[in-house]
Amino acid sequence: MRALLVDDERLALQRMEWLIKQHAGSELAWSGAFLDPYEALEAAQEEQPDIAFLDIELPEMNGFELAERLLLIRPKIRIVFVTAYQDYAIKAFDINALDYLLKPVTADRLMLTIQRARETIVPVKAEPPSIEPATLCCFSSLSYRDGSGQAQFFTWKTLKAEELFAYLIHRRGLTVNKQELLDLLWPDYDAKKATAQLHTAIYQIRKVIESANLDVQITYKDGGYRLTIGSLAVDIELWESHVRELPPLTADTLALHLRVCMEQSGDYLADHRYNWAEWERDRIRLVWLRQITPIADWYYRCGQYDDAAAIYQQMIDRAPDMEDGYFGLMKTNASLHYSSEVMKLYVTVRSRLQDAFNVAPSRELTEWYTEWKRAALSSD
Repeated sequence: MRALLVDDERLALQRMEWLIKQHAGSELAWSGAFLDPYEALEAAQEEQPDIAFLDIELPEMNGFELAERLLLIRPKIRIVFVTAYQDYAIKAFDINALDYLLKPVTADRLMLTIQRARETIVPVKAEPPSIEPATLCCFSSLSYRDGSGQAQFFTWKTLKAEELFAYLIHRRGLTVNKQELLDLLWPDYDAKKATAQLHTAIYQIRKVIESANLDVQITYKDGGYRLTIGSLAVDIELWESHVRELPPLTADTLALHLRVCMEQSGDYLADHRYNWAEWERDRIRLVWLRQITPIADWYYRCGQYDDAAAIYQQMIDRAPDMEDGYFGLMKTNASLHYSSEVMKLYVTVRSRLQDAFNVAPSRELTEWYTEWKRAALSSD
């Protein structure tokens, strides 16, 4: 991998250059270290770097603008932002940055970034050239990413075949009784017609799997169907493994936690609205909430209210019947002196909880709101 480094502070540039050469010299070839972002762009034309370490606070052209120009020159370049400030983390990942490092960068944190870059750029086995296994995607809608990482969508002749495929994936590795499938998908058909529909749908699924060249098998045994996944990865399983591997949340690992949370592109099979998927949808949403809430709280405690508000709003959008996002956003708006927004949010969360569960907001939220409102009115 060829590396490019840009920082307008000479001492910071020299320290980062030394750190990279000392601890990642065997991993990286050098494309240059630059104080001037325009010189870095010229060098990128010639050197074609694979990874760029960019300071964000640069003169004339900030790090985000530089990253966009580098991506025009080298679309597959991996961008790593290096900065003394946490404020830009969300924006950094909006442009699909590989990582976000806080100064002073430690050797261990740098090597974690290099490891991630190597996994995305260099195949694990150079001889023969390897193709990554395809990934079955269940976040938002049922689709897959091929070996080159490109999103692909299935073509179905009937919605029932698609739902049957989704259900067998949902129950992957288990034998699902034939009668269970008939009752789920064709409850109003007589047994003979429902069985014919099931056989037709299974045939369609096998043709779709064959056309997509996916390592998936559907077998019939002991009165039921079993879907078995070979080398195919499943995005939900990958994401949950990344969650389990996360280190404790600190200033150094905040960006890594945020990146893992942003890997989840939507609720489980959300676009399909299958009733049988609701329990799993709720479970995965709760895992996401447990990961994203401490990040939002971190931003709130650090006074980074815009970033905190953005995440709390995401929490409300994803889990409108849970009060955590509302409470966080209320406190954030209170810190910003947006009194009317705090009041609107309290009315909204009270109404949502009443409609969904016939309960009032928690005692903690209610007491906080009562005290805040008393203080707000007295100050007016």
